[in-house]
Amino acid sequence: MSTSGSGGCSESEPYALRVLGDSMLPEFKEGAVIVIDPAGAMRDGSYVVAMHNDELIFRQLRIHDDKYFLQPLNDLYDTVEIPGLNAVTGVISQQAGRRRKDRKRYD
Repeated sequence: MSTSGSGGCSESEPYALRVLGDSMLPEFKEGAVIVIDPAGAMRDGSYVVAMHNDELIFRQLRIHDDKYFLQPLNDLYDTVEIPGLNAVTGVISQQAGRRRKDRKRYD
């Protein structure tokens, strides 16, 4: 996912990604399209995209005792600790394809 070159997004421009895998079930199904806001407000409970082990992963941000964790919604996956908010590349601002009355806030 590059933001350089012609036609690319700037670092602060929202972009969309497709959910891969089942780590965020039941809220986010595989194939769902999520919109990421790189400038979104990060707080405990936000759904985020972050770098972990040189990969982008989609998880829920949990903050406890000045430590930062990426928690899956699916209990079959492990929660991982990250060094800080600098690992977070964006906050999920919406899930595409949901009817307006069914939408939840993801920030």
